[in-house]
Amino acid sequence: MHSPPLSPQLLNSLTPEENTQCQHGLYFQDGERRVDYILTYHIKKPSSSRSNRQSSRFTDNAFTRSLRRGTARLGRPPPPQPRGDPEVASQDHSMDYHEDDKRYRREEFEGNLRDMGLELEKDEDTKTPGVGFVKIHAPWHVLCREAEFMKLKMPTKKVYEVKQCSGVGAKINTLVNKATEPLHPNVEENRGQHVKHLSYAFSREKQHLFDLSDRDSFFDSKTRASIVFEVLKRTKCTKAKYSMGNNPLRCLFQLLYEEWASYSVFYKYQPIGLVRKYFGEKIGLYFAWLGLYTQMLIPASLVGVIVFLYGCATVDNNIPSMEICHPRNNITMCPLCDRACNYWKLKEACGTARASHLFDNPATVFFSIFMALWAAMFMEHWKRRQMRLNYEWDLTGFEEEEVSDHPRAEYELCVMQKSLKKEHKTHKVLIAYSWIGVTFAIVFGVILYRISITAALHMSNNPTTRSNVRLMVKTTAAIINLVVILILDEVYGAVARWLTVLEVPKTDRSFEERLIFKTFVLKFVNAFTPIIYIAFFRGRLVGRPGSYLYVFESYRMEECAHGGCLMELCIQLSITMLGKQLIQNNLFEIGIPKLKKLIRYIKSKRRSFQEEEREKKLQRYETDHFLEPFAGLTPEYMEMIIQFGFVTLFVASFPLAPLFALLNNIIEIRLDAKKFVAELRRPVAARAKDIGIWYNLLRGVAKVAVIINAFVISFTSDFIPRLVYQYMYSPDGSMHGFVNHTMSYFNVSDFQDGKEPMDPHHLGYQVEMCRYKDYREPPWSNTPYVVSKEFWAVLAARLAFVIVFQNVVMLMSDIVDWLIPDIPKDISLQIHKEKILMVELFMKEEQGKMQFIDSMTPCDGKGRNNHAPIARSRSIPHTHSHTHANNF
Repeated sequence: MHSPPLSPQLLNSLTPEENTQCQHGLYFQDGERRVDYILTYHIKKPSSSRSNRQSSRFTDNAFTRSLRRGTARLGRPPPPQPRGDPEVASQDHSMDYHEDDKRYRREEFEGNLRDMGLELEKDEDTKTPGVGFVKIHAPWHVLCREAEFMKLKMPTKKVYEVKQCSGVGAKINTLVNKATEPLHPNVEENRGQHVKHLSYAFSREKQHLFDLSDRDSFFDSKTRASIVFEVLKRTKCTKAKYSMGNNPLRCLFQLLYEEWASYSVFYKYQPIGLVRKYFGEKIGLYFAWLGLYTQMLIPASLVGVIVFLYGCATVDNNIPSMEICHPRNNITMCPLCDRACNYWKLKEACGTARASHLFDNPATVFFSIFMALWAAMFMEHWKRRQMRLNYEWDLTGFEEEEVSDHPRAEYELCVMQKSLKKEHKTHKVLIAYSWIGVTFAIVFGVILYRISITAALHMSNNPTTRSNVRLMVKTTAAIINLVVILILDEVYGAVARWLTVLEVPKTDRSFEERLIFKTFVLKFVNAFTPIIYIAFFRGRLVGRPGSYLYVFESYRMEECAHGGCLMELCIQLSITMLGKQLIQNNLFEIGIPKLKKLIRYIKSKRRSFQEEEREKKLQRYETDHFLEPFAGLTPEYMEMIIQFGFVTLFVASFPLAPLFALLNNIIEIRLDAKKFVAELRRPVAARAKDIGIWYNLLRGVAKVAVIINAFVISFTSDFIPRLVYQYMYSPDGSMHGFVNHTMSYFNVSDFQDGKEPMDPHHLGYQVEMCRYKDYREPPWSNTPYVVSKEFWAVLAARLAFVIVFQNVVMLMSDIVDWLIPDIPKDISLQIHKEKILMVELFMKEEQGKMQFIDSMTPCDGKGRNNHAPIARSRSIPHTHSHTHANNF
């Protein structure tokens, strides 16, 4: 597939030197060999006492090292120290020794690279003091050898026309493309061109199949850099003290910055083909997935806004809210805490009841079902999109096992040192996993904070403070939870990496998957533990007046407001989600890279020589040295997976979550793009046919979301109690009397000693009976304060709803999965067509070989070539095989 070319406007805006450099790249000093990779290392200028003998000491590294080690074994005294301070001289000698050792190791590593066929050129005379650069060039034979070893699929000379769909679908696609024309980035010159090169795994024996007329451009900069990086990973080295960079030239930097990393083009589609050409398939798939996820949030946001507006429109007609807010409502409620809290009127909960209806209404159930089906549609749509990208990027036959995943250096070092002690490692793992208990301890601490602050605020002399106790406690507790979550996220990231390092995985892929899983578990627990507590535990372990449950025999467990805990759940969810997006995902991503860049800039002492060399320009690789190293895609995926959890897991309590996620992602795409283009060093291009373990985590979150939403609707909201009352206990089939039906009576004389309110009066009247929200027998019954039959009826209805909701939604999701094929029909036809064309190409090649053999080999008396059948049987390839002989 042709990658999108540079736009003519951009190329015309460049100077001739920049234009040439953008197309061909940097070169060695001879002006012929192209720079494919850059290694950086820190250097220390030799002291004057060592400068005279520096050249002789580095003439023969192997001989010098053996001589030095042999001298040490024989016990010979070290060379005499220079005159002066003995301590300073000893320190200088030690530093010189370490610098020499680093230089020896680097030269050993460089020699190994040369043995692998790479060509090197050092550049220590740079404008960046203390930093040296090693330029690496991969000759043609090394590129061919490694391309064959890596099974890179390269375009052949065979070109064919991609068949376009016809009929009604084609007309609809044409209309859609015309309507969305302003949304497409200006990076492709010929959108209507539907021609594709037939690709095949590169083989040195079949070079004639490929178009090698221009060898310099046959392997692009991304491919050349990845080939060199593969050689670097295989080259054995004893800690050469290098910092690996990448191809220092950013060929498509200007175009990516203008058409992708600019906030002014936020409304346009991403140039995914250009991103893949510059960064590789793995990063291209991430941005393709992020773009599709953001696009799918649009319908979810619209439906969520409609559900919220429905709640706003019907709040004045909600009968339970009207009963609570009625001015003649004289229901006296039991105190919310011991001693400090007084009796209160139910109408004081009017604001909370009306606000709860915005998120707790019949449309919430519909929205939960919709979001479950939305998640299934998103997963299926991504599989189809991923398959289309695999076809366009020539990855249809690529398997992860084909990537040469070499053992990690840390693994080999541990194996050599035999330092893997199972019992010691297990002990550390158990200690590390105890960090999860920190989250539960902090949640418990916030519970105690809410209980104590509630009691303290009720003792305030300010009537405004006493009337807003619940709102103040809810908001401050949610903010405290947010701060703790942000802090522990950083801690848990380090803990997960430490745990993974302890396990010493053998390969980089295994290391990455284990790190991702541990990080996800820790951060998921950290983010959702406070929310799960409010949704499923708060208000469930309270007890009743006269027999409350206490923590440490003094802290009474929290109760939910009369409107239910759904409003508190919404506050906690919204503050956590918005806080993480604004502070962690955006502010940190902008500020931290710039701060690190500034620190590196100051440490390099560039300001000291900037005045002297103002007129001189730094090389591109010198400028890139001050950028932040690429740390992988794990942080990018992780924040989106956590956001996906906020959008799907508790969407029944916060229907506006998809809207806020959409607004965040519109900024996130351009923020990530700008970070990758301008703030980070160019990462090594890596091949990948899917997003890996992240897809399994997404499916897991989507499945869990169905269960959690069923429990939220059933146990956290009042949806089921309202249905039970309307169809079982209401005298006229309406909701009139529902509020009174859900409250029980309590005789204030049954308070425990020391737990009753300090003021037994309320509004000048002696209180004898108070009400509380629960299904219990009244004090005048034969079994006072025992759960009533209404409680068991509601509980049975709750459990039945969970079972029915879960199975119905799961069945509908499976139907969606079955109806939507994973591979688009046109892509399946094109893959089949490519196989046929590949067979025809090899048959044509075989005929050419046969004609050549017939012309060069003498025939027998019957006019046949005796060796032709044997040659034919050996040269017809197996079109489904991806293995080739490697000729080294």
